[in-house]
Amino acid sequence: MKDYRSVADAVAEEIRADTLRPGDQLPPQREFARQHGIANSTATRVYQELARRGLTVGEVGRGTFVRAVSAASGAPVLALTEPARSRIDLELNYPVVPGQSALLAEGLDGLLRPDALGHALRPVGASGLPAVQESAADILARGGWRPAPSRILFAGNGRQAISAVITALVPPGARLGVEELTYPVVKAVAARLGITLVPLAMDGAGLIPEAVEEAHADAPLHAVYVQPRLHNPLSLTMPTQRVERLAEVLLRLGIPAIEDAVWAFLRDELPPLAAYAPELTVLIDSLSKRIAPGLTLGFVVAPAGLASEIAATLRAGGWTPMRFALEAAHRWQQDGIVKKLVEAKQREATVRQEIAARHLAGFAVQSDAHSYHCWWQLPRPWRADTFVAAAARHGIGVVPAAAFTIGGNHAPNAVRLGLASPQPDVLSQALGTLVELTRSAPEDLVTD
Repeated sequence: MKDYRSVADAVAEEIRADTLRPGDQLPPQREFARQHGIANSTATRVYQELARRGLTVGEVGRGTFVRAVSAASGAPVLALTEPARSRIDLELNYPVVPGQSALLAEGLDGLLRPDALGHALRPVGASGLPAVQESAADILARGGWRPAPSRILFAGNGRQAISAVITALVPPGARLGVEELTYPVVKAVAARLGITLVPLAMDGAGLIPEAVEEAHADAPLHAVYVQPRLHNPLSLTMPTQRVERLAEVLLRLGIPAIEDAVWAFLRDELPPLAAYAPELTVLIDSLSKRIAPGLTLGFVVAPAGLASEIAATLRAGGWTPMRFALEAAHRWQQDGIVKKLVEAKQREATVRQEIAARHLAGFAVQSDAHSYHCWWQLPRPWRADTFVAAAARHGIGVVPAAAFTIGGNHAPNAVRLGLASPQPDVLSQALGTLVELTRSAPEDLVTD
């Protein structure tokens, strides 16, 4: 006789593999029992177990449906139910807060009317729509700075915005200055375009402006990519004096800056580099962290002298936005939903940092109370690659320093921990497991 748990495990595996998708209806319990050769009472227990795991939801009069499980749902996480097959994600880093989906759905009610939806599904260009540019300016405003709406261009997402701006500003074979630890997507874009990345020295306050001068003196830099606020992966935020000094250097040398501000909404009291060097700074942002990764939108605030070339590159690359996303962002901003989500995610970041601080006390950890990630210098004898492999064997994904390192530069013996994706209790469990790993000998954990 089949045990109800093994049958539930089989259904859970179908859900995990996307064979059964969110919204799919399970058959009535009698039919399910007949299909699986089990008693009706066993089928009842299977359905109860699936609901207990948070994988299905029963609707009176309608039936049982596969649930869209997310970090916001509050449902039990599959990682804790089936540890041998699961994975706790400390790699991808998308903040989700309770009630997020309900808020977003509420903001889309009007957009889903047939007439409005038909309008929202029409094509649109890189400049979007004037009303959306106004809303985007309000979304991006911080620290007393608000971009001119007419200077805002749109891409499908932040990565497309980065690709388009780098393509427009840096020709193949030219040099792009980047912080010595940088966003991996920039590395991939540069490799695809045949661009040379030039690592620029950093200290505890972020990118060192004099490093830009030195690199430019060796051979001209066509642009500098920089993350002044909540740097990924180090969580560093440049002090005002450092930002002002960097702006002065860039303006004097005539080097355009590509400012990645995707995480800067968590420090919205601080103005961007674009406020200090607006003539040469192209600011890039997106909705993926503020709102959600599934329906995103990339923003490019472009100086007058660079806007036409960037817009042309967005069109040529097929990176222009979906009108639906533009309309959704406009409505969410007008309804105050963006503000509510930003404030909730700012609060949630401090909660997760407190969890990390509690578990990682006594270790060499670099972070910021407002950030959703931290940089962990591993204790000896651990190496980053070995630690990542050992963590994976325990169902936990972390990112090694090598992912952020430029070229053949020596990678620090460190990992980045993304704190946003798991539920807080799962995050706490995962960090506890990682700490226990460091107290064991590496060779005992990574060999069979």
